[in-house]
Amino acid sequence: MSELIVPEKSKPDADGNVLSITPSSAGWNYVGFEVYRLLPGQSISRPTEDKEICLVLLSGKADVRTNGESWSGIGARMNVFEKTPPYAVYVPGEDSYEVTALTELELAVCLAPGSGDRGARLIEPTDVKAELRGSGSTERLIHNILPETEPADSLLVVEVFTPEGHWSSYPPHKHDRDALPAESLLEETYYYLVRPEQGFAVQRVYTDDLSLNETVAVRNGEAVLVPRGYHPVSAPPGYEVYYLNVMAGPVRTWKIYNDPAHEWLTGKRS
Repeated sequence: MSELIVPEKSKPDADGNVLSITPSSAGWNYVGFEVYRLLPGQSISRPTEDKEICLVLLSGKADVRTNGESWSGIGARMNVFEKTPPYAVYVPGEDSYEVTALTELELAVCLAPGSGDRGARLIEPTDVKAELRGSGSTERLIHNILPETEPADSLLVVEVFTPEGHWSSYPPHKHDRDALPAESLLEETYYYLVRPEQGFAVQRVYTDDLSLNETVAVRNGEAVLVPRGYHPVSAPPGYEVYYLNVMAGPVRTWKIYNDPAHEWLTGKRS
């Protein structure tokens, strides 16, 4: 298996964790990512320490509590492929969170360096901007959960729905240089769900000099690390592909650089 793929565990551990990525395990500096599958009544509780957290309720309902805030019965969609925006909770550094599942719950925990200068807040579905990006076979649905226009220290969080037979993260682009205003340096994880779940997505990750040049078939519940390079995604015919992106770097802005070989595509579709 490619070192870029992080598989889910064969079964949840005692805390319900099925996938875990840390900066140390990924070999980078900023992004951490976890997925929990909790049964009704099951809880997890963690301090944030020097990290800011975005809790994304992928599916199911929960009560969420931080040091100073609490929200009861949040969550609406029972499956990501309902394609309605999710509920999420932003938790700053120097805080803590507790999540208690009210139904079966799939919870994504997105982590990056963060201070305690901000307050915890609920991100409701009405706060999440939805947009269609691209056209024709590159059209996909975007939910901007924690974009750079909303307050945070490091994290950028977005989810993408790619219809069967379509491409996304396309034309191929990258964001691996701290070269603003042209390009920002952002580490990135992709967490995949596929419908029907026996399907797969195809992702290529490559650099200009091809020192990194991998094409991987990603299954339902797996994640892909994008430490550098261009990273387009394809959904095979017959399979819808969902992914949750988590990005962070030294400057919290998304400035991409398109592969010059495919730059011409921006003139006919975006």
